[in-house]
Amino acid sequence: MECHKVMQLSAKRAGLTITQATDTSPGPGEIAVRVRAVAVNPFDRYVAAMGDVISGYLTCPVVPGSDVAGKVVAVGEAVTRFRVGDRVLGHAAGLEKSRNNPAEGGFQERVLLLDHMTSPIPDHLSFEQAAVLPLGLSTAASSLFQKDFLGLPPPRIDPEPTGEVVIVWGGSTSVGSNAIQLAKAAGYDVVTTCSPRNNDYVVKLGANAVFDYRAAGVERQIETALRGRRVAGAVAIGKGAAAACIDILATCQGKRFVAQVTPPASFDDVTPGPGRWRTLLPAFVKMAGGNLSLTMRAWRKGVATKMVWGSALVENEVGPMIYETFLPDVLASGRYLATPAPDVVGHGLESVPKAMERQRRGVSARKLVVTL
Repeated sequence: MECHKVMQLSAKRAGLTITQATDTSPGPGEIAVRVRAVAVNPFDRYVAAMGDVISGYLTCPVVPGSDVAGKVVAVGEAVTRFRVGDRVLGHAAGLEKSRNNPAEGGFQERVLLLDHMTSPIPDHLSFEQAAVLPLGLSTAASSLFQKDFLGLPPPRIDPEPTGEVVIVWGGSTSVGSNAIQLAKAAGYDVVTTCSPRNNDYVVKLGANAVFDYRAAGVERQIETALRGRRVAGAVAIGKGAAAACIDILATCQGKRFVAQVTPPASFDDVTPGPGRWRTLLPAFVKMAGGNLSLTMRAWRKGVATKMVWGSALVENEVGPMIYETFLPDVLASGRYLATPAPDVVGHGLESVPKAMERQRRGVSARKLVVTL
């Protein structure tokens, strides 16, 4: 049997190690891809540090990683969209509860991808550029298009203007960059926030109005800008974003719903290994208190809010809507940008922990990528 390198958690709380895994043939609706680039996301760090707590449903070995780009090396039964040799990007779904499969985790040289969560890479994009998209795109799409969130109409290459506005708090982030483009493709104007140095970047993505999220009175500024406009909801990304969006939507006409991407407490300082409970318990206490505070705030102001699970679209109509119907044409035509730009940290799975640590320290308008 053929083998390939894989980065995995061999046991809960064991830490990430690189080993060999046997190649798995793709099943119905799957393709096998030789990975050429992966990107890192916060959830990859959380799985490594406390996966037994936040994703206890996973069985070991666990292979983190959601963002991959590479070449198709085999196709499963009933797959007609791809053939061997195609360059593709895909959302690796191995960490999903419904999948729970190390062969589908992104941090390895050969991965199984679901056909409906994969798109072709146009010639003008490199593997590194393509790898920045999947989880940020999926999370933004889950926020905007799932029926129990904003429930917007599907994005199109030639959208009809709706006259309504979507708020994207945190527009220069990976999720925010995709949320701006997707909301525009659905026919909505976008009001967003970012640091002033990223103003031109979010305007290029399609934002109609941009505000400095750190400016005094920024919430009142946005409320004034939205006066007389009908809103379709908000996507809240970053510390304090959900509370700010709740307060703004309480003054607006339209759908008062906040898709909450960022939890009210950070797990970035949780350390794996012995003694981790000293950092994990305070984070959970802060999380519980933050959730209660946001729930009460939203209730008092007549606003609904719900946490987004970025991979939920794997199991519903939004996944194929994005990866099969929308993304191929808009990427090929240049009407959709692969953003944020990749920052290549190194080559080989050995560079993944370094990329994860750099991300923990903070990244702005960039996505950290490792080539394989």
